[in-house]
Amino acid sequence: MFRRTATSAEGHSFLHVIKLVSPFVMVVVLQAAIAGFSLEVMSSVRAYVAGEALWSRSQKNAVYFLNLYLHSGEASQFTQYQASLAVPIGDEFARWALQRDPVDVEAARVGLLQGGNHPDDVPGLIWLFRYFGHVSFLQGAIREWAATDPMLLELSIFGEVIRSELENGPIQDDGRLQFLSSRLSELNAQFTVHANRFSTVLGEGSRAIKVTLTCINIVTATTLILLLIWHTRRLVLQRQAFENALRAEKERLAWQASHDPLTGLSNRRAFEARLQSELDNAAAGTLGLILLDLDQFKSVNDSCGHLAGDRLLREVSRLLQQDRHAHDLVARLGGDEFGLILPQCSPFNAVDIAERLRRSLELLSFAWDDRCFVVTASIGVTCIVDRNITLEDAMRRADAACYRAKEKGRNRVQVESGSPGAVAVATRPREAARA
Repeated sequence: MFRRTATSAEGHSFLHVIKLVSPFVMVVVLQAAIAGFSLEVMSSVRAYVAGEALWSRSQKNAVYFLNLYLHSGEASQFTQYQASLAVPIGDEFARWALQRDPVDVEAARVGLLQGGNHPDDVPGLIWLFRYFGHVSFLQGAIREWAATDPMLLELSIFGEVIRSELENGPIQDDGRLQFLSSRLSELNAQFTVHANRFSTVLGEGSRAIKVTLTCINIVTATTLILLLIWHTRRLVLQRQAFENALRAEKERLAWQASHDPLTGLSNRRAFEARLQSELDNAAAGTLGLILLDLDQFKSVNDSCGHLAGDRLLREVSRLLQQDRHAHDLVARLGGDEFGLILPQCSPFNAVDIAERLRRSLELLSFAWDDRCFVVTASIGVTCIVDRNITLEDAMRRADAACYRAKEKGRNRVQVESGSPGAVAVATRPREAARA
């Protein structure tokens, strides 16, 4: 009898717990599902907005470079025209693949990648097109997208015609030249109209989706909050503690992803991301880029061990951060290699900063186990005025200067001007401070 009563009490208690918890479980599951769906939709819409910007810019670039080629006959400008035109053509190819029956997903993926879209965004772009293409805002965007197909075809034909005519030398007929140039201007204006409409429709749709999804999330979150008021203070505190720990862990992981654990400086990944951001900012003025290699690091490591080498790296890191502007970036790129990004820095000032760093390192007396080491560095400097270069080209310039500094005996600053083979020994600038 006692066992039967105990079993009945346990069963009743279990059912009570299930009854108490089930509303929370259902709301949490619903909230997670809605949040996941919201993130997927917003991510896909964001990818379309980014793709539209690239699509529009590439069309304009294609017209721009073809017009330059028309007047100059430079083969490199025709190559740039072809590269720019390939982006909207890839997008066009992807749209055709998605409108087929059945849908050719692989062909659409290839086209979107040719269109310059990030590989991680491609699945979302395809998903949104396939399953939400009937939504009014997306229909309007696709309509503006498709409206440029004839213009792209005409632009492609124009390119071949112009190249064919220029094979025999510059166009001498001013009327013919004026006609071709005028038609390119008309095409550019037509592209602009459709691109603006495309952007407007996407913007309106994005805002509408954001408001709708936000309202849905607010409703479900409010429901969850109303249920949570029945919980005890202990559960609330536990939840807060868990959220704080999760937030702290995310911040720690984010910091580790962008910083060197030994020196606390930014790592190569963060350095390259910042450099790419600066290169993309065409209106930011001259950009100084410095790469620095320690000359004696291997001897310190080999003769005194890794602990000594680590301490030397930390001391050098502290020295490099002294007197830096808030918008400068100092990073450890790996081993004994460091990099500095100096926004809005004139060539003279960049060289002056590099020379001051060289002298400061030379004065740094590193001691370990009664042994003293003179610390010197080979420093490469390049100043970027034309932001129309790739990250790889910028790094290659600074690497070349740093390598030449090593070749010429180390403990020196070397400047790379950007012209082929033009690497010159740095001289002390007249300016002593950044403008």
